Amino acid sequence: MQAYASEEAGTAFAASYTRFDGLVAWLAGDRAAEMTHAELEDRLHTDGLALLRQLLQDSLDLRAVREERLAEVVDADGYRRGRAEGGHERGLATRFGPVNVARIAYRARGRANLHPADAALNLPVEKHSHGLRKLAAVEAARGSFADASAAIGRATGVRLGRRQVEELAARAAIDVDGFYTAHAPAPAPDDVLVLSFDAKGVVMRPDGLRAATAKAAASQKLVTRLSKGEKRNRKRMAEVAAVYDLTPVARTVADILPDADDERPAPHPAPAAAGKWLTASVTDDAAAVIAAGFAEACRRDPDHERTWVALVDGNTHQIDRIRAEAHARNVVVAVVVDFIHVLEYVWKAAWCFHPEGDPRAERWVRTQARQILAGRAGIVAAAIRRKATYHGLDPGGRRNADTAAAYLLAKKPYLDYPTALHKGWPIATGVIEGACRHLVKDRMRSHPQTPRPDQQR
Repeated sequence: MQAYASEEAGTAFAASYTRFDGLVAWLAGDRAAEMTHAELEDRLHTDGLALLRQLLQDSLDLRAVREERLAEVVDADGYRRGRAEGGHERGLATRFGPVNVARIAYRARGRANLHPADAALNLPVEKHSHGLRKLAAVEAARGSFADASAAIGRATGVRLGRRQVEELAARAAIDVDGFYTAHAPAPAPDDVLVLSFDAKGVVMRPDGLRAATAKAAASQKLVTRLSKGEKRNRKRMAEVAAVYDLTPVARTVADILPDADDERPAPHPAPAAAGKWLTASVTDDAAAVIAAGFAEACRRDPDHERTWVALVDGNTHQIDRIRAEAHARNVVVAVVVDFIHVLEYVWKAAWCFHPEGDPRAERWVRTQARQILAGRAGIVAAAIRRKATYHGLDPGGRRNADTAAAYLLAKKPYLDYPTALHKGWPIATGVIEGACRHLVKDRMRSHPQTPRPDQQR
């Protein structure tokens, strides 16, 4: 029996042996001996893919020969298939090229054919194999669908259109939500529960803009250029949310920003983030994405027993939505504005009082920043305005100083850094900033053709 099986296999793979022997003979010939390594590499890549395709085809043909007819086949609705016909073929596009799959079809009048061999091979409904689908998903995550199509062609020799790559990537991602639900981080009752929200603009096609942005774009005065004060109005905001657990570590103002660089204390452990959950959407608005973030937080802490902290960049609409969502869910959330964003406002005010590149500006900013970290944002705002008045700056010259002062006063309820540092909470939005880069900038903005919202996955 073993000898018979071996003989059967040898016959089934005759075409593969012929291709392999031909390839070996060519490599041993004079023509191959005159080629450079690069030329050999290219030829072997092409002929090697053809050999692999032939091996797969021969294997499928052998399975078709060995397929045994089943005594009874019944579909999911209980209808029996009374007739069996062999030799029914379907095409399959693989990473090595196209192949045909022959199998037995079980038939009944008025009913679709059933092919049990398709289930045994786990064949997809569509033409393209799971290997091609996986490759499309991997390459699509690196750039545009057009770039993914070109990369697949270089690697496999298989030509896929941009739309085909897009559809394959979407099918490969169909189980993403289920995967992350199954791998959701376990509750960490002793850690702080941190929520963070941000947004990043993505250049869109005109038909993909939100109504307000499209209206603003259509109202531009000139056709060929922008007038003074006008924006391009080409972007749609991608809303981003992050939820994670954080082991609190108390710090002092000197740990964050010492009075002088030479006074910086020895580094010690910073608050450690774990169990990150991220989401981004260019179709949902801020309210929907923030609600999704709160839903994940509630999953981790359904009884609201942990400390909740929301990190934001100061966007008023986001803060309003966070407070509304917290009220609706009856949970206490401490909102903290990212200290780095606050620092940027102070730097802009500094250039109202110092020339660009003046070292005194750095010392002034350090002093104001330490005051803000110590909980004196209102005092700093008043000092900035007094300084602008003392120097007799005109409205244009003091604009950034007044803006910084107004920002500090408006966000003062969310600048309680003494409490945050004492309790070990985070005061910077590094996690969400990284998400904006990796989920939005590197992915959604990687398309050279401006996309539609439904193309953002």
